[in-house]
Amino acid sequence: MLFSVCFIGFGQTQDSYEYQSEFIWGISKNTSGGLIGGFTLKKARKLNDRVFETFGLEIMNVKHPQEVRRNSIITGNFFIYGKSNYLYAFRFQYGRDIILYKKAPYQGVEIKAVFAAGPSLGLIAPYYVEYSPDGGFQTFRTQYNLGIPPDQIWGTGYLFQGLGESNVAFGGNLKAALNFETGAIKSSVLGFEVGTLLDAYTKGIELMPSAEKYAVYPTLFITVFFGSRK
Repeated sequence: MLFSVCFIGFGQTQDSYEYQSEFIWGISKNTSGGLIGGFTLKKARKLNDRVFETFGLEIMNVKHPQEVRRNSIITGNFFIYGKSNYLYAFRFQYGRDIILYKKAPYQGVEIKAVFAAGPSLGLIAPYYVEYSPDGGFQTFRTQYNLGIPPDQIWGTGYLFQGLGESNVAFGGNLKAALNFETGAIKSSVLGFEVGTLLDAYTKGIELMPSAEKYAVYPTLFITVFFGSRK
């Protein structure tokens, strides 16, 4: 139904306002991330009446499908048992936004088909836990390994602890989506984007030592975005 509406709208005409470029940023929720999957930036410039050239960057936290948060039986703090590494994905994208339905000034919705692809850079950072090996009050912080039982874990390490010890994985990404812009002010952008993205790396990445390594991470996402145009 959604695509039918889009293609019907493609053939409609109405007095729309024109713009040559736009810059947007957004917050993403996706099936491979947490409560907030990450952040997006995109710059677009007009090629013709219907097509925009785009340059984008996505910064996402990618989770293993088997990750589950648990509470420490000692402190009640949350941690992810079995997790040994974070994967932070930096996705560089070049693509096209194709206007399917133009928006009239100060009303309606502008709909675009979004296609983008580009290289991905994955930072594999160690996941630290705080634990007490003897059940006492002296604790240590180290990267999780299979030798640490869950009843010894107090919680996670410091914020960004281990980031300086990151390894790098190289890959690529491919995105297809629909973009719905609903802003009522000509110079500003407000809307959301829904679609699918495939992130693939040259090697399997160990996020949980006891679980399968994956090199390919397919995901569904929704991004709420804001920005400006001129």
